[in-house]
Amino acid sequence: MLFNSYEFLFLFLPVTFAGFFLLGRCAEKRYATLWLVVASFLFYGYWNWRYVPLLFASIVFNYMIGRKIENTRLKKWLILGIAGNLLLLGYFKYTDFLLANVNAIAGIDYFDLPHIVLPLGISFFTFTQTAYLVDAYRGETANQSFLTYCEFVTIFPHLIAGPIINHREMIPQFVAYETFKINYENIAKGITIFAMGLFKKVVIADTLAIWANDVFLRTESLTFIEAWIGAVSYTFQLYFDFSGYSEMAIGLGLIFNLRLPVNFNSPYRAESIIDFWRRWHMTLGTWVRDYLYIPMGGNKHGEIAKMRNLFLSMGLIGLWHGAGWTFVIWGTMHGIALMINHQWRRLRITLPRFVNIGLTFMCVTLLWVFFRAENFNDAWNVIIAMTDVYNTGLPTGGAWQKYLGALADFGVGFTSWKLGTGLTKVITVLCVLAAALLILPNPIELLKSTKFPSYKWEIATVILLFAGILCITTDSPFLYFQF
Repeated sequence: MLFNSYEFLFLFLPVTFAGFFLLGRCAEKRYATLWLVVASFLFYGYWNWRYVPLLFASIVFNYMIGRKIENTRLKKWLILGIAGNLLLLGYFKYTDFLLANVNAIAGIDYFDLPHIVLPLGISFFTFTQTAYLVDAYRGETANQSFLTYCEFVTIFPHLIAGPIINHREMIPQFVAYETFKINYENIAKGITIFAMGLFKKVVIADTLAIWANDVFLRTESLTFIEAWIGAVSYTFQLYFDFSGYSEMAIGLGLIFNLRLPVNFNSPYRAESIIDFWRRWHMTLGTWVRDYLYIPMGGNKHGEIAKMRNLFLSMGLIGLWHGAGWTFVIWGTMHGIALMINHQWRRLRITLPRFVNIGLTFMCVTLLWVFFRAENFNDAWNVIIAMTDVYNTGLPTGGAWQKYLGALADFGVGFTSWKLGTGLTKVITVLCVLAAALLILPNPIELLKSTKFPSYKWEIATVILLFAGILCITTDSPFLYFQF
């Protein structure tokens, strides 16, 4: 079920809300918890009910292993739990990828690809539970009950695409007495954050998707301008789509008195790749730091080991995002960029802030091409087009050729315009979005110091919700659903 769907907004959410807080008035709070768990399973099963038993089996397995770890602190249980999670994730996510590469190396189709359907959210609920097992081994968890653990894993705002939540931060919230009481300030703030996220997704991201998809579907015949429009459109689309989802999740959490972690902090204002990864998909970055980078040694064993750990961590992040070499290239290139960034810092050379932001944004945009492209050849075609300034591709006819036609004498090319939207409108929209991301505070920052309920924010929320609901389409899944 999509957050940006009529059945979610007008049926699932109000029924779940009403049932939770009505049952929350009972002496036995577990009935309200059970209601939320059942609702979350229904939310997940709406996509494909056949995968509900898989999700439940994963929960039972991790809960039982976690209790063994908490009671014994034996490393063998931790190894068993992590191995089980990796096998589950590996089977569904990487079987086709592995067999396809074996066939490619062998030069024959030795294996028939099973074309396994990837269960929604498997990367997220696997990472969430693996972190729980590690924390249990470290003595940092205290389970309340199996029902509460089910709520921790399945709570519907984060289940499909994050943010990745932490057991020790969320369990106390699930059992707190205040969670079961209606909090009108939290509801008002939650609806406002949700409305902002909905607007970012259906109004902005889905509009940008049209331009990005158009470009990446014809990578062999792109001009310089088209390639950059496609790359920048996708750069913005991915941000508005995923940050929109994350804010909708945070808003929904607040409605139920739950504070989910912030996932984005204006990443396109980053002044370096290091800074970018502190601002982008922050819960994934925290997970990788705490459960991968530091256990590998972090920066404690010298500069060479630190660079190795950075490179491996980013490579695994790339592979986590998708079973394809383009994702591995994207991750390892970010690893190389981080290594260069760390060495640059040792030189203590400072550049103007706008230069740092511009260079970082350009680097991130170029690497997003590999993230978006279907294969390496498509990505490479886009990169080549983005560097071919002699194949500019300004539209023939109209104002562009009328006022810039003289540039043809200097090698600037003019060609028929293939995008469905005019170049002037596209450039205007992208420039406005760039300015907004650089100047305006992000929604979470904006609302931190705001008192709710607020008359002004009520009007803004109604406008955003109205615009978002009008722009809802029947087939507009979030980009991170595929991961």
